[in-house]
Amino acid sequence: MLSYPATIPLSNRTLNHLAERIRSHRKQRRSRWRRLNPGRQSLLALAHLRNGDTYTRLAAGLEIGVATAWRYVQEAIALLSAAAEDLDTVMRRIRLLAYAILDGTLIPIDRVADQKPYYSGKHKRHGVNVQVIADALGRLVWASPALPGSTHDLTAARDHGIIEALANADVMTFADKGYQGARGSVRTPFKRRRFRPKLSRRQKAVNRAHAKIRARGERAIATLKTWKILAKLRCCPHRATTIVQAILVLHHVEANRYAG
Repeated sequence: MLSYPATIPLSNRTLNHLAERIRSHRKQRRSRWRRLNPGRQSLLALAHLRNGDTYTRLAAGLEIGVATAWRYVQEAIALLSAAAEDLDTVMRRIRLLAYAILDGTLIPIDRVADQKPYYSGKHKRHGVNVQVIADALGRLVWASPALPGSTHDLTAARDHGIIEALANADVMTFADKGYQGARGSVRTPFKRRRFRPKLSRRQKAVNRAHAKIRARGERAIATLKTWKILAKLRCCPHRATTIVQAILVLHHVEANRYAG
C-alpha cells in the first residue's frame, strides 16, 4: 500500500489541548497501555474531523486496526463534546455582543432506514438541522444540537430555547425570512405576501441593509463546515450532535477564544 505525508490546517495549540484531555482521561481511568500515545491519538482524531479522513486510511497511516482507530476517534469526540458549553452558559457572552446573527444550516447525511424525518424539502436531500449563532463580525459563537433535517429553522430555534433566551437577554438578533414570527428581539426582513401590494421603497432599503448584516452569519456556517467531516456525515444521525459540539470546542481552541 502506498502512503504519502499530509497536513492538517490546525495549530499545535489545538493538538496539545486535545492531547491533554486524553492524557487526563487515561490517568483518571488508570489506563496502563495504549497502541497510540495521547499526542498520536489527538492527531488521529483531528485528521478525521478536520480532513475527513476515513478510518481505513487513518488506520493504515498510523499502523493500527480499523476498529482501534474508530474507538480512539469516538473517545476523543466524547471527551471534547463533554466540554462544550450549553446555551445558558454561552448566553453570558452573547448578551455582551452589539448584536447577534442567527441562521440554520443542513449537514448532509447518508440515507437511513427511518429517512422521512431527515429529508429536507428545502434542500432536497437528507441531513440534520443545526442552528448557528454568530457575532457582529461573523465569528462562530455557538452551534446547537442537531435535529432531523425536515425541522423548520424557526421550530428548531424554539425547540432549543434560542428565541426565548435571546428575548430574555434583550439581544438584538438578525435572521432570515425563515424566522418570521419569532418576535422578541429577532429581526427579520420584510416579506411580500400573496395578493398584497409590493414592498415599498423604504421596506426594500431596510431589506438590503438587513441582508448585508445577515450575510456575515454565513461566515460562521462556512467556518463550521471547514471541518470536512461535516461535508457529509457517514454515521448514525444521532452522533451528529456530539460531533458538532466537539468541533465547536476545537474551533474555539484554535481561534484562542472561549477555550477553557
